[in-house]
Amino acid sequence: MKLNLQNLKEINEKVDQKITYDVKKLREASIKDPKWIAFGSGNIFKGYIARIGQDLINKGLLDRGISVVESFDEEILADTYKPYDNLALSVTLHKNGDFSTNLIGNLSECLAVSKDKERIEEIFLNKNLELASFTITEKGYNLYKPNGELMDVVKSDLASNIEDGKHLMTYLTYLLYKRFKETGQALTLLSLDNCSKNGDKIKNSVFLIAKAWYESGKVEKEFIDYLENKVSYPWTMIDKITPRPAEEVKDYLEKIGFEDMDIVVTGKNTYTAPYVNSEEAEYLVVEDDFVNGRPPFEKVGLYMTDRETVNKVETMKVTTCLNPLHTTLATFGCVLGYKSIAAEMQDELLVKLIKKIGYDEALKVVVDPGILNPKDFIDEVINVRFPNKYIPDTPQRIATDTSQKVAIRFGETIKAYRDSKDLDVKDLNFIPLSLAGWLRYLLGVDDRGEDFELSKDPLMDELKKSLSGIELGKFEVTDDLEKFLENDQIFGLNLVEVGLDKKILKYLEEMSQGPGSVRATLEKYLGE
Repeated sequence: MKLNLQNLKEINEKVDQKITYDVKKLREASIKDPKWIAFGSGNIFKGYIARIGQDLINKGLLDRGISVVESFDEEILADTYKPYDNLALSVTLHKNGDFSTNLIGNLSECLAVSKDKERIEEIFLNKNLELASFTITEKGYNLYKPNGELMDVVKSDLASNIEDGKHLMTYLTYLLYKRFKETGQALTLLSLDNCSKNGDKIKNSVFLIAKAWYESGKVEKEFIDYLENKVSYPWTMIDKITPRPAEEVKDYLEKIGFEDMDIVVTGKNTYTAPYVNSEEAEYLVVEDDFVNGRPPFEKVGLYMTDRETVNKVETMKVTTCLNPLHTTLATFGCVLGYKSIAAEMQDELLVKLIKKIGYDEALKVVVDPGILNPKDFIDEVINVRFPNKYIPDTPQRIATDTSQKVAIRFGETIKAYRDSKDLDVKDLNFIPLSLAGWLRYLLGVDDRGEDFELSKDPLMDELKKSLSGIELGKFEVTDDLEKFLENDQIFGLNLVEVGLDKKILKYLEEMSQGPGSVRATLEKYLGE
């Protein structure tokens, strides 16, 4: 049985959560009068965001599907959307080993920026378009090189005609300008990416481009006013693990009768499939700032609230309850030879370490957002989510771009200790141990003394230079290393100034003695 519209009735009988609407009629109405366009066609979109829309449709609360746009890796559309008539399977992996399947049918059309600009512009000119959502990763909004200069592509865009931009944010700004000129209708830009104050990332990029255009006489001052007054940029906090498609899920789907469930690796190294596998736990907290209408998201489990609460939930998750624990498991997991997060949760020392970081250190300074309890959140992360062996997430994936995450995941807690009247930053022991673990990871040598491949990081050359001269069995505090610990861009603050540098260097030296020294260090501080 192939996953396509021809077999829709038979497919509906095979899945646990069925389609209850007329897919053909929904798509016709959605293409004629689109209300939701989504940039980014990857796993988190297909496995969670699209399913939110479908849940609303199944409940009779929404009568439109989603127009999906891909700008980065268009092979995803060619490989896993179009051959399956834009149908998808969202598979939830429960801790007890059960799989539940949801047939996704509300992906009305899939569009590639390189080929479908005319249609994308047509959608933006529809007065009834309510929102453009984004799952493009934090990198998708960035306009700058690591050295702080604008990217060459952005410089080129700003020097070109406004309709010829190559960066997605430039193209988005052009689409907004078209909407401003043709209709003047309001629109919400909804970032659903896992990054702090994500709405501001879109807003800042769009405004930088628009103001540069205005200063060079390419757009009117009224366009800047439109962006300020008739476009909204809500903050959101999203939390749902949607790792690479798993072979176990492929086998399961084929066992219940589906064909052609192959996992595809694109030329840009994206792992994709006609299905998405994800954990059961999910959270989406949204600032309720929609300027042209919105679906009733609160009816399907989303938390609709104010900006301050979104920020508190984001801070709780990113600085305390999940992300710092994930990063700790990632770097130590690579060094200790683990291939899955779930397997690491069988390691008593690593579990003790993340508990010390979460419960004993970070929880003391987190602000309770009110709608979610921080301790309950950590409990679920440590006892349910991370140990789920059916979530094939790897420390190697989580370790990607760690230099971009350290300042938020650890630096904010250190700042809170520094600024507290009741706490002393020098009482922190396990966050410094985690930071030392990241430095030890950057040596690219595991705890057996064997080389391993470091995950990608935009600052990798700088990171390696900072650790040059340090080898397993040879430790020396160099000027580069000392200077590195002063880098407030990476760590969020100067670790030397707050007095944590010596502790971090002590841990790093102990973990660099030779084979087995990482585990020996963990045993020393966590083994009692």
